[in-house]
Amino acid sequence: MVTPPDLDNRRSSVLGIPFWGRVIVLGLVVVAAVTAWFVNAFLSENIADTTRNRAELRLVLYSGNIQSELQRNSVVPLLLARDPELISALQDSSFATTSQRLIDLQGEIGAASIELIDNSGRVVAATDRNQLGKNRRNEPTFVEARRSSDTSFLVQEFESGGFGFSFSRSVRRGNETLGVVVVAADLSKFERSWAGFADAVALLDSSGRIILATEPRWRGRTLDEALALRDAPSAIARALRATADWAQTRPDAFVRGEAVLQSEVRVPFRGWRLVSFTRYDAVRESVNTVLALVLTGFALLLALLFYIVSRRAWSQSAAFQQESQDLRALNARLQREIAARVRVQKDLAVAEQTIAQSAKLATLGEMSASVSHELNQPLAAMKTYLAGARLLLKRRRADEALASFQRIDDLIDRMGSITRTLKSFARKGGEAFAPIDLRTCLADAMTMMEPMLRDSRVLVVRTVPPEPVKILGDTVRVEQVILNLVRNAVDATREVNAPQIDILISQGETAKLTVRDNGVGISDPDSLFEPFYTTKPAGVGVGLGLAISSGIVTDHGGRLTALNAPEGGAVFEAEFPRYEVQRDAAE
Repeated sequence: MVTPPDLDNRRSSVLGIPFWGRVIVLGLVVVAAVTAWFVNAFLSENIADTTRNRAELRLVLYSGNIQSELQRNSVVPLLLARDPELISALQDSSFATTSQRLIDLQGEIGAASIELIDNSGRVVAATDRNQLGKNRRNEPTFVEARRSSDTSFLVQEFESGGFGFSFSRSVRRGNETLGVVVVAADLSKFERSWAGFADAVALLDSSGRIILATEPRWRGRTLDEALALRDAPSAIARALRATADWAQTRPDAFVRGEAVLQSEVRVPFRGWRLVSFTRYDAVRESVNTVLALVLTGFALLLALLFYIVSRRAWSQSAAFQQESQDLRALNARLQREIAARVRVQKDLAVAEQTIAQSAKLATLGEMSASVSHELNQPLAAMKTYLAGARLLLKRRRADEALASFQRIDDLIDRMGSITRTLKSFARKGGEAFAPIDLRTCLADAMTMMEPMLRDSRVLVVRTVPPEPVKILGDTVRVEQVILNLVRNAVDATREVNAPQIDILISQGETAKLTVRDNGVGISDPDSLFEPFYTTKPAGVGVGLGLAISSGIVTDHGGRLTALNAPEGGAVFEAEFPRYEVQRDAAE
């Protein structure tokens, strides 16, 4: 359609933004960008300083806790070294009640452990009775305590990667050394409390070695070595990190790939230091909130400007009467598209049936390995029976040979039953429904699933009523629903120690099939029956099984529901109208 030149001019005057409007829009955009930049810089610096000050105050509290714990434990060896009962026990070598006395003292003092060592280095009393009798002669706690008349403090690194902190002092009577008392301080409890208030906290000794940390792999390393222990970032992570560094103040360090603020205080004990790392998330959240408000204000100003411009367009709407012809043409095109969409929907119905058949054949393909193994066993047994029959015939023992042939015949029937079941399931379902027994569908489906269930070592408990459970439907499609539900239950119980699947058939006003498992449960029940929704790894499933099963149950006039069981696992219920109920209603 050709548009007159005068109409084009009128459209450009109405739809086009005037020059003054463009200048104002450009100015607002520039002002918004500059304002956002300065607000981001100002707030980032101030909020980061506030966050750092809070972290330092918290570290001062942690430092006081550590110092208090060490001071309390440092006094204990001095008191125990002067205890008359311990001195008397070491002199008389009588330790019957000494361990119990140390255990009582441990409960009052709060120490990790207390040991009494005689002059030969043997543990004669301890709060941990498993340590009794052990020789500490060559250990630093025993050696250092004997060399000095004061209390010795030692930090020991264990093979497991942790550190132990202990105070030791020799027990003397006059100038004679009778033994050594060792008190271990429990500083690891602070690691657990630190983990709840900061992203990472580390305690460093005077040499710069980390002796306590919320990150276990940091222990025994320097701070630089610990910060270098991070996974190599992906390309996306590197790009995000570069963007963050450009948009905000460069972080002090990175912990687990996250930008952090570093704070440090000194512990007034042997030159120790406490270092904490706090993520920038809280800083960025506060800054982004203010930035969002600022940008919202500018957006409202732009909206007001566009509203003023649009008012001018509305006042000249008479210039668009010619467009009514375009609308009529559009309406005709829309009618053609509707007709095309109807044809596409018909094709889609055919495609859905094809997809359902493909999913069913895919299920058979997944079970092919197990079925092959199931058929190989009778074949091997048949070969053995044939060899035995041939040998019996040579020895003229025809009756025994006939018994072998009978066993071979039974095996052939068993193989035929398996192949008939698979062949029946592989065919496409018919359009016409007929009365079927839900119990028979379950039995045939479980026959096909038997090899897979045996390989998966899943306990299957079936509960079915003694009388027939009649529904009006297609046997193959109902079996497909049962197979999908049982296969999903098997997949959900792969990580369970004692996997179990309960299958229950009941009937009342409706016929109900219930499949319950003790697996991991359902993470998102609302999206469970949507096409292509799956929680399985890539290459294991495409997310069509439950969607197809729900469609099949709906086609049968029923419904398929899923929920999480209170005791754990998932419960799927497929309800079908009973055939007897339908017949009575028709009458």
